Amino acid sequence: MRFANKVVIVTGGAKGIGAGCCRVFAKEGATVALFDIDDDAGKALAEELTNDGPGTAHYFPCDAAHPEAIEATVQKVAEQFGRIDSLVNNVGVHPPATPIEENSIPDLERLLRINFVSTFAASRAAVPFLRKTKGTIVNMSSMTAVLGQEHSSAYAATKGAQLSFTKALAVELGPDGIRVNAVLPSNVDTPLMRDWASTLPDPESAMKRVAELQVFGRMADPEEIGRVCLFLACEDSSFVTGQGLEVEGGASLDY
Repeated sequence: MRFANKVVIVTGGAKGIGAGCCRVFAKEGATVALFDIDDDAGKALAEELTNDGPGTAHYFPCDAAHPEAIEATVQKVAEQFGRIDSLVNNVGVHPPATPIEENSIPDLERLLRINFVSTFAASRAAVPFLRKTKGTIVNMSSMTAVLGQEHSSAYAATKGAQLSFTKALAVELGPDGIRVNAVLPSNVDTPLMRDWASTLPDPESAMKRVAELQVFGRMADPEEIGRVCLFLACEDSSFVTGQGLEVEGGASLDY
């Protein structure tokens, strides 16, 4: 019950890693504010987690492509629950494998809005409330931020921006008692991963190849990433800030 009587926001919380985070925090007694654009999935997950307890989950429709919507929804959470203890900036998209010559500037700008500007906007809106609770921010970056990825230069750049933002904001907010960290997953078995694989000639072979990149021969489960986010959000990591925690199952080893 490490998050009993505390409020956490999880952006992009209806599916994948976001849903894994919501499940983990709800099991620890949190009040979970789940942001997403998928009304059906968001409402269903919020109902499921509230019924299962001991925490509760509440769905807030929010389009991450619009910073003003994110800021307004963060404000709504603070008004409804009276506090914000943690913000998990998880929302993101991974476009199909695309060579740079085929990556249009409008596509890049939209990707930046969803993957990075949303992180900036949500953090900016949450900071006044996090100061009151000495709260935490956890940004969902990616191992592509430090390793790169073929035909994913735009995506990797957005994730690198999240990592740099994490370090700079940790310096800025440290005197206020707010900790800011990032999680850098390698490969996680999510709908986003399966959507990416479906753009390739042999999706099944691609999924197998990706699983074998980890030393365990498998991808992570979303709740495994959620448990790392919980660690960074709670007092168990009270002296950790400005870090990019590589949760990659050994994928970067044995070069």
